[in-house]
Amino acid sequence: MYDAILVPTDGSTGTARTLDHALSIAADNEATLYVLYVLDNRQYRAAAPETKEEVIGSLREEGERALEDAAVRARDAGVEVVTELRQGIPHKDIIEYADEADIDLIAMGTHGRTGRDRIATLGSVTQRVVQNGDRPVLVVNIGGE
Repeated sequence: MYDAILVPTDGSTGTARTLDHALSIAADNEATLYVLYVLDNRQYRAAAPETKEEVIGSLREEGERALEDAAVRARDAGVEVVTELRQGIPHKDIIEYADEADIDLIAMGTHGRTGRDRIATLGSVTQRVVQNGDRPVLVVNIGGE
């Protein structure tokens, strides 16, 4: 049923929980796992001009580490894995990448915030992917991370 599963990662513990679910599904379906890290433009645009390159470098290192960690876990589970690091706006790049790679299922985590908590964080990347994408999304509750 699933040949290609996408897990967007930010390197957090919650993403590790989501990866567990995705790896189980991928192993059961002999699917390829795609792991995507989006270096969020908004995180470095706010930086002072003299520190912008340092911030970008730090975010890129964080992304490469998160991708490698996920790839090692996938290979250890016997799952074929493809990794990608992009720079942009997370929910838009996730949807775009899912279309490009012909992804069958996107697995993402959510903290399950509601009300003021959700408004304070300007919404959820997961929520935006669910609302704006056309691929099935497995949402893993990672609240209490």
